[in-house]
Amino acid sequence: MLVPLSRILIVEDDPDIQQLVAFALHDLGGMTVEVVETGQQALARVPVFAPDLVVLDWMLPDLDGIETFAAIRGLASYRMVPIVFLTAKARRDDVARLHALGAAAVLLKPFDPLQLAGEVCAIWEGLRGTRSILKASWCGYARCTRHSCQTA
Repeated sequence: MLVPLSRILIVEDDPDIQQLVAFALHDLGGMTVEVVETGQQALARVPVFAPDLVVLDWMLPDLDGIETFAAIRGLASYRMVPIVFLTAKARRDDVARLHALGAAAVLLKPFDPLQLAGEVCAIWEGLRGTRSILKASWCGYARCTRHSCQTA
């Protein structure tokens, strides 16, 4: 069965960043992007929306990104969902902390939308165990079984 990256949840409280992220990811094509503004909203939507990937701001109005990350990881079905952090915290130790927690990627604000699209593609391709050269505008599809994925 061919399985695309089809559902991305954006957790971001800034409307301008929401639009920028959604714009960058819509260009990948063929996927549904949903936006929520708080960590609590994210936790309510994850089991319903079942995202393939989450883009998560660190500084949110209720739960911060790290608390939201931990809570998502606490949901059995979503322990392995890739999470890309967006942050204005540019200190090296902050970025290292997010990677140590298991972030799939960390992008510093302001960021290039093509860089975000490229990171999402690289993460998805990496999950499929491929070594293909990636285009920032297209992720492609994977042939997936319960235990492995390969580029179709």
